[in-house]
Amino acid sequence: MPAPEEALSAGNVGFTGGDGAQINAYQALPAGDGPFGGVLVIHHLPGWDSGTKEITRRFAAKGYNAICPNLYARQGLEVDPDDAAAATREAGGIPDEQFVGDAGAAIEALRALPTSNGKVGVIGYCSGGRHSFLTAVSLPVDAAVDCYGAFVTGVVPDGFPLRVTPLVDRAPDLRGPLLGLFGNEDQFPSPEQVDELEAALQAAGKTYEFHRYDGAGHAFFAVDRPAYRPEAAVDGWQRIFEWYGRYLVGA
Repeated sequence: MPAPEEALSAGNVGFTGGDGAQINAYQALPAGDGPFGGVLVIHHLPGWDSGTKEITRRFAAKGYNAICPNLYARQGLEVDPDDAAAATREAGGIPDEQFVGDAGAAIEALRALPTSNGKVGVIGYCSGGRHSFLTAVSLPVDAAVDCYGAFVTGVVPDGFPLRVTPLVDRAPDLRGPLLGLFGNEDQFPSPEQVDELEAALQAAGKTYEFHRYDGAGHAFFAVDRPAYRPEAAVDGWQRIFEWYGRYLVGA
């Protein structure tokens, strides 16, 4: 049988969001009968873009069913993703309740796949990191990864264009183990904000693992940005696949 990265399939799919809205998504599946764990990939603030779809394929290449919903689909399924992202930001971002409804529907879609083993993890970057944490405190997931999620803790600056609130007080609600990957040169979240989240998880007795990288700031996974830090990103990917291998693989 060919290796997963040689025979994966990927393309656009649709599902019904939490409020009945039609959502388009990018899905990538490994070849074979499985059973496979699932990964909900949450795109960053710039939108449902090629970089996030590449990440989705990367999970399929490692043997996971993966789906990345277009969180800005309500701007129109045929709207250019960049335009949809700009319009959503202008409107103040995605309401948390709306996001949780869409995330829950995407998780159900993953678990309904005939090759699913019933386990689902979630991962997100930047705003998606916050959304990953929000998913893990709101919905039944088997593992979560927060890649430098902004405003899980801390104070939202005056004039910030998005209507977001911190989530740290919901740490006791965390449903599954959390992996956090952060840059020590980041401001959102800052090292102090990461400390605050870690203290809340410790106080709540939650299973978590944090890794912090010197010389890395925000978006250090983004290969098409000056912020990219290869050493941090390579180590981070290893941590992610070890985490999911621990919690998503098997019956």
